[in-house]
Amino acid sequence: MYDTVEELMQKITLGEDSTIEFKAVRIPGSKVNAPTGKDLADEIAAFANTDDGVLLLGVNDEGEVEGVPTEKLEILEEHLRNACTDLIHPPPKIAIRRQLLPSTAGDKLPVLKVDIFKGLFLHTSPGGTKWRVGSKCTKMPDVYADRRRQQLSLSRFMSFDEMPIPYLDPEVLNEDLLAQVLPSLGSDQETLLRKMKFITPDEDGTLRPTVGGVLFATPKPVEHLRNAYIDAVAFQGDEIVTNYQLDHQIIEGPIHEQIEKAFIFCKSNTKTRAIKAPARTEYPQYSERALFEAIVNAVAHRDYTVASSHIRLFIFSNRIEIYSPGGFPNTLDAESIALRQAHRNPLISSVLSRYAVPETLLGVGRTRLMDQLGAGVPIILKESEELSGIIPTYRDIDDSEILLTIFAANAPTPPEEDQATP
Repeated sequence: MYDTVEELMQKITLGEDSTIEFKAVRIPGSKVNAPTGKDLADEIAAFANTDDGVLLLGVNDEGEVEGVPTEKLEILEEHLRNACTDLIHPPPKIAIRRQLLPSTAGDKLPVLKVDIFKGLFLHTSPGGTKWRVGSKCTKMPDVYADRRRQQLSLSRFMSFDEMPIPYLDPEVLNEDLLAQVLPSLGSDQETLLRKMKFITPDEDGTLRPTVGGVLFATPKPVEHLRNAYIDAVAFQGDEIVTNYQLDHQIIEGPIHEQIEKAFIFCKSNTKTRAIKAPARTEYPQYSERALFEAIVNAVAHRDYTVASSHIRLFIFSNRIEIYSPGGFPNTLDAESIALRQAHRNPLISSVLSRYAVPETLLGVGRTRLMDQLGAGVPIILKESEELSGIIPTYRDIDDSEILLTIFAANAPTPPEEDQATP
């Protein structure tokens, strides 16, 4: 929005409105005195709750370009980032650009142009729930805020993965990634993408990519959905001790690639004991099929509306823990999950059922990434128990996170002749 100097200067001349806000900047030392973090958070959240907008830092209320000293730009950027990440929940999507604008004296002065995108979520800031009315940032009426919260709550049943992302255009979808799942793009690509529910009209009738479309067909979904990644850590012992990490990866990319990377991470950080008795026999800590199904389920069934939470995969010496955002979908619980089936994200589940298993995962016992018949949980429970003697457990943590724990098999004692002599 207002991407050229000419457009920006025209807007500055006309003054603030529902799409643009000016803020003078005061940085006497190494700390920003104005605008305060609270002021920035309220203004940015108001735009994100209303529509796309621009915040100009370095322009005063009268529309005079005062600029920001070049050596202070980094301080201002950090102040701005902290306001977004620490004071706005969930953090909104913004883009920060340094730009030169002419002052009344004709000098070109540095300013920060902050593009703020309308959010999928209702954003709260220190001032409460704000929105933009004309040139003012005001408290959102309770009736409207309640309606937005209700819409977000209902998205659990209306399929959040099929919702449009307001600030994106369909061109963000990568054709190479689309070709991996779509039958054939052909000449009528738009119709096919709409049938696949990778794009859909927003409330204004503008075609937008859906949450599912972005998760599958953009190289870095985290640029648009900050919670769409897996934090994988392998610890040396049986507790979370930061100083005793054997391996740590932030697993990003399209979600079908996340499944592959997370599975490879598990294989690389778990053990297989081999014993000659008399022929060589391998004793893995975990069933590969069970681990694969657990990762697929976490990615496919997690609650993507929980904006501040991501999948966590922890490998300990005696177990693997997978934390998946959101409680049990619909009416499932820990007792019924092995007997019944429910899809929180039907679009994601449907697409995963079409993806061929890559060559790196050919040992998992299926040809597609996901089974639509609900066999995943029974495989996790049955094969893990057969190997370790302990049934994996599902635990609902405060209706906000599901914890799956899979226990490691103990290595069998080798025959006496196989044991190393001291």
